[in-house]
Amino acid sequence: MAETGLIRGDDGLARCWWGASAPDYAVYHDAEWGRPVADDRRLFEKICLEGFQSGLSWLTILRKRENFRIAFAEFDPARVARFGRRDIARLLKDAGIVRHRGKIESTINNAKLALDLADEFGSLAGYFWRFEPDPKSRPRRMTKDALTALTTSPESQALSKDLKRRGWSFVGPTTMYAFMQAMGLVNDHLDGCHVRPVAASTRVILQLPTGHGPTTIQPGS
Repeated sequence: MAETGLIRGDDGLARCWWGASAPDYAVYHDAEWGRPVADDRRLFEKICLEGFQSGLSWLTILRKRENFRIAFAEFDPARVARFGRRDIARLLKDAGIVRHRGKIESTINNAKLALDLADEFGSLAGYFWRFEPDPKSRPRRMTKDALTALTTSPESQALSKDLKRRGWSFVGPTTMYAFMQAMGLVNDHLDGCHVRPVAASTRVILQLPTGHGPTTIQPGS
């Protein structure tokens, strides 16, 4: 099945090829990636970790994720927003995370702005899900070729632009597309992957707000 982008594991289940490339990825692929998320803490955590990933592999960040959670107060925006110089100094000495001053300071800054978003839209989920693409704009079939070509989208560009306008950093359009993939704003599991229908059904169960992308979203609206 390799030419289709699907790999069938010892359990008989077909997975996206990247989900079978490492044990860490297999667990992440099956239990998390692409499943719609409405929890504000998880949304904030992921957008921060996507920023830390810049220039690195996601596997590197995934293997350090528990250390990041400890270092950044479980990514509670209200707590991270109160971090000061001592916290920055502490984090720069923490070998368990990525010790990049710019990314650390960005996370603290973005935490403060995340609180503003939650106040304005009722929750972070209420804001981010406004950028969900219209299903009609998505590929009819999610093949390996279609997925590898999707590094950004009009919706991720609109999200990136709006966040930057609000003062966020490390939120480029490619980073935002990866965030949208991971948090289930788009379902980019391949057709035939056993998780794809599960992710789709989770979207319905959660009854998340529908944004349908930049055609209905004006920056700052």
